[in-house]
Amino acid sequence: MKFIEPQHDQWHTVGGEDGPMSHPPIKGYSLLTLGQWHSVREAWPKQGTPEYKPVGVILSNDTDIEVLEACVPKLALVVLQFPKWTDGRAYSQAHILRSRYRFGGEIRATGEVLVDMMPLLARTGFDAVALKGGQDRIAAERALSFFAARGHYQGDVNASKPVFARGA
Repeated sequence: MKFIEPQHDQWHTVGGEDGPMSHPPIKGYSLLTLGQWHSVREAWPKQGTPEYKPVGVILSNDTDIEVLEACVPKLALVVLQFPKWTDGRAYSQAHILRSRYRFGGEIRATGEVLVDMMPLLARTGFDAVALKGGQDRIAAERALSFFAARGHYQGDVNASKPVFARGA
């Protein structure tokens, strides 16, 4: 799991003085709103082409993840938001991105991201987090190792086998 420190993050949102611009300039490591992405996605080159520049999209947790299905080959980062730690819709969004759409880029959790959420974040497809202020990175790293040796009772997006598989 990658821990994001906002002051050292290479990704930057594209905005103007009055908020996000509707037609952002195309440059690398731009983090766009869904509206901004819709305005540039047709012209944005696919990963692997010489003119490609990494781009990411920020999605609220109430957005239907299927809006990104056709865009997955063009995206390097999807930021999913947890407005409250008790609202787990972003877990489902991440799971769908990894398992159904085979998204290979970075999936980042932001917002009310707490240490206790780390194991489930990893199991559902997140590979980067921006912890909520006041959360301890060392404790978060420790939380990730709690189940590493023992395993889980059910599989996850990483295709790990459950501890107690039927017929085993």
